Amino acid sequence: MARPKCCRKIGCAPDVSYYKPKGVPARSLEEIVLSLDEYEAIRLADYEGLYQEQAAARMKISRQTFGRIIALAHNKIADVLINGKALKIEGGPVEMNGIVRCKKCEYAIADSGGSDDGKPFECPRCKNIRNMNSHYREE
Repeated sequence: MARPKCCRKIGCAPDVSYYKPKGVPARSLEEIVLSLDEYEAIRLADYEGLYQEQAAARMKISRQTFGRIIALAHNKIADVLINGKALKIEGGPVEMNGIVRCKKCEYAIADSGGSDDGKPFECPRCKNIRNMNSHYREE
């Protein structure tokens, strides 16, 4: 039996989470899912230009695990580009750095430091005050 995947740290979720070829209806496309940890690996290595060791340290995983994640991500992206498939970015065993969640409605927002400086949070969705949970934030 395979060992369960441990949680990987990611800096942010993508602003856009779905890509498809122009002029082709989404319902007729095969969809490839890129997990959030695979997205983060691409962002760190290919966009920010970090070495695998540096990127792995940011994600709190081993360099070998990072290598496996980025190889799988590259393979999925190549499949999407070469075979004209849709790409959906979602899921995976991840924990976001700098994110806090409302304990009541689970709304996620970027942490501006309010949880640590004594100032109360107000949830933009449900308007509750002092109900933010910072356990998602990297300490």
